[in-house]
Amino acid sequence: MAAAADNIELINRILRLKEQRNAVILSHNYQRPEVQDIGDFVGDSLELSRKAAATEAAVIVFCGVHFMAETASILSPGKTVLLPDAESGCPMADMITADALVKKKQEMPGVHVVCYVNSSAAVKAESEVCCTSANAVRVVESVGPGEILFVPDQYLGHYVSTQTKRPMVLWPGFCPTHLKIKPEDIISNKQKYSGSVALVHPECRPEVTAVADHVLSTGGMLKFAGQTNAKILIIATEVGILHRLQKENPGKTFIPANAKALCPNMKKITLEKILWALEDMQPEIRVPEDIRIRARTAVDRMLAA
Repeated sequence: MAAAADNIELINRILRLKEQRNAVILSHNYQRPEVQDIGDFVGDSLELSRKAAATEAAVIVFCGVHFMAETASILSPGKTVLLPDAESGCPMADMITADALVKKKQEMPGVHVVCYVNSSAAVKAESEVCCTSANAVRVVESVGPGEILFVPDQYLGHYVSTQTKRPMVLWPGFCPTHLKIKPEDIISNKQKYSGSVALVHPECRPEVTAVADHVLSTGGMLKFAGQTNAKILIIATEVGILHRLQKENPGKTFIPANAKALCPNMKKITLEKILWALEDMQPEIRVPEDIRIRARTAVDRMLAA
């Protein structure tokens, strides 16, 4: 009981300070349940950044990972962007650097670089257009003729190539969390839960998406779950999303394809760290203006696609 009371007091302190700072709290779908519950908005990274940009808030507290806070800074240069844990990074985003991308572009003159938003601002700045897992097919189809270099997620890129028939050179990056999900996880759960429907994120390997009933982004999974008549859904993505799925669909059962598909970086942010960030107005994430402008161009091209 004491722990619960402490949590209530902690939440109240955060809410009071949020009001004083004119702040908005953004929580990614993969965050801890209590961090999702305190968010003003819960969603995927780009969706959250766009919502924050549309608010009158002066401060954005981004409960996610580093590249997400950078995206918020790209879209809201006049706002203060706080990332409650500065060490909350993304292994896949770290698998490519701007220098490495520049070198690859020199090897492939005239190449179209399509960049998944799960990348640093500096990499976005060296790209022609960004994409999300939800709109990647549409974005790639909008790119003019010629060779396409898809960075940094080889598995999302592979899935998009099968849907568009556009040949692409794929950067050898991947999400370690989605790599934990195996095709036998889907198959065994489908056998165990009769009538279940398997939803798989396109960051999973091809042999996993091949046995899915539907391949969907996190936003697509949330929408599908709300509309389907199926009562049991197998979810093949980071397990943090199950909290929101269950909260929004209390009459349905959600089964993690693999309970070990947990991103430790997404779980680094706690209520205490949110409070400390608002108290100290740190750690602040700010993208240098020259990089921000170029990265914003790639994001704007995506939105116009």
